[in-house]
Amino acid sequence: MESKVRVFGHPLHQMLIVFPLGLLATSVVFDLIHLIGGSPSAATVAHALIAAGLVGGLIAAPWGTIDWLAIPKGTRAKAIGAMHGGGNVVVLLLFAASWWLRAGQEAQPPTLAWVLSFAGAGLALVTAWLGGELVDRLGVGVSPHAHLNARSSLDGPAEPVREGPAGPSRVPR
Repeated sequence: MESKVRVFGHPLHQMLIVFPLGLLATSVVFDLIHLIGGSPSAATVAHALIAAGLVGGLIAAPWGTIDWLAIPKGTRAKAIGAMHGGGNVVVLLLFAASWWLRAGQEAQPPTLAWVLSFAGAGLALVTAWLGGELVDRLGVGVSPHAHLNARSSLDGPAEPVREGPAGPSRVPR
């Protein structure tokens, strides 16, 4: 099932999600640096990274929702997509609460802020796996013209392909 919102032939949601995932994961790394080494600046950086990750998540979410709405009802993909999206809402809420708890005490956040961030990161691992399940196993967001020798998406509309004994081949026009 091809993504409904594409840029240069590639799903927009899949392009955007790397930013919040990376920013929020990196905030946890800086929290660990602070916890292990006592660096107040690392905790401050974590606070800023959480803010950027939340913005990135809010930008990526609508495009994933549009793709999810296009998945046929009653399919495994629809159920996995609901868990993926719902789980990511919880991830963003956990990190948002952590960010809010840090306000005014960025250099020395309260313990609950760390607990919420670490819980959000753990859940993000699960929701990222679910996203991979959607793409890699269920083909959500994958072009129906995809194969190992497919043309670049920048070359214009893809030609239909036919599966044969030697693998995929282009169908003559």
